[in-house]
Amino acid sequence: MPLMTSWVPGANSPDTDFPLNNLPYGVFSTDEMDERCGVAIGDMIFDCARAEEEGLIALSDSPLFDVPFWNEVMEAGPEVWAALRARLVELLGDEANRDAVAPLLVPMAEAVLHMPMLVSEYTDFYAGRHHATNVGTMFRGAENALPPNWLHIPIGYNGRASSVVVSGTDVRRPWGQLKSPDHDLPAFLPCRRFDLELEMGAIVGTASEGPVTVTEANEMIFGYVLLNDWSARDIQAWEYQPLGPFQAKATATTISPWIVTRAALEPFKCDTPEREFELLDHLKDAGPMLYDIDLRVTLAPEGKPATEIAHTNYREMYYSSAQQLAHHTTSGCPMTPGDLLGSGTISGAEKHERGSLLELSWGGKEPLTLDSGETRTFLEDGDTLTLTGAALGDGYRIGFGPCTGKVLPALEDPYAR
Repeated sequence: MPLMTSWVPGANSPDTDFPLNNLPYGVFSTDEMDERCGVAIGDMIFDCARAEEEGLIALSDSPLFDVPFWNEVMEAGPEVWAALRARLVELLGDEANRDAVAPLLVPMAEAVLHMPMLVSEYTDFYAGRHHATNVGTMFRGAENALPPNWLHIPIGYNGRASSVVVSGTDVRRPWGQLKSPDHDLPAFLPCRRFDLELEMGAIVGTASEGPVTVTEANEMIFGYVLLNDWSARDIQAWEYQPLGPFQAKATATTISPWIVTRAALEPFKCDTPEREFELLDHLKDAGPMLYDIDLRVTLAPEGKPATEIAHTNYREMYYSSAQQLAHHTTSGCPMTPGDLLGSGTISGAEKHERGSLLELSWGGKEPLTLDSGETRTFLEDGDTLTLTGAALGDGYRIGFGPCTGKVLPALEDPYAR
């Protein structure tokens, strides 16, 4: 698909994340305005709340934009999603609408971005084969890298919706129970092996009751965000057997501020990798449902320039978000608007494509050298992580905006009152 042109300044630049082809959804505020729903276009944000008040958007008998989150639109369903996108393209693409719409544009530089939705539940998957193979090889050896079920179902665990935060939120190093191999008993200490996980997050837009097919699951997905699932590797190593991650993954999960819709990503669909074993019927691929999205991670020490430490692509995933969502419903588990599904760490076959420091430093044995000359095996206090992603079209990009977080030192006494 070629670039769709807009009359909004900056929207036609090949460098912007937010051309008319994109139109991602977020929540913003300014010094003069409370939090409200908006749409990114070029260097501006279109104020959906004012547009609805002034009759420029009329999608329902009741208001959809009188709340500072996108859950109301999600619940309205796919027909409303399509109608909204068509109306936005008309308002922001047709020069005839400039006079009516221009007063509703807010410079992005003057806005503060907030959580774009109310997160109902959060589930994190472990569905990248290169990542799972790397981690399994480190801990179990190459011959036992993947557990027996891995090539048949997308493995996951239920996480914490309460600790999902928006880009720009500082993340404090957690305390937890750690046990070193050379100690007989655990100790309660700050995490020493704090890590990132480069992921995509799929947002469920419509509810389900009972199992759904992969095709139905795909239609339920409202959009996608970048996701960093911060991980305390040493806390996890002690706690995860036999039930898996718990406190090691409860500190924070950072998402990018803009929800990029399935419609915007449609031209970039691609197939999942070739299967080693044929999936059971309820999980079989139903056409291309992954996306060709270029993904990068930079690490910037306190006061130092950033170094790109990873560069990979969402197409490396073994299971699509639709398959993850369909699998989630097989037990009859109801899904609700605002449910967030983490893809699992996205890694490629090459070293520079690894989506976590655990892999990049091979468990701490191979330190990375940053452009500043410093080395890292895991994150240090003051480090800022930035995830970026974009589907690259012909002369344009469908971007997500940055997904950033800075590591703050652990509290001296986490129980001080």
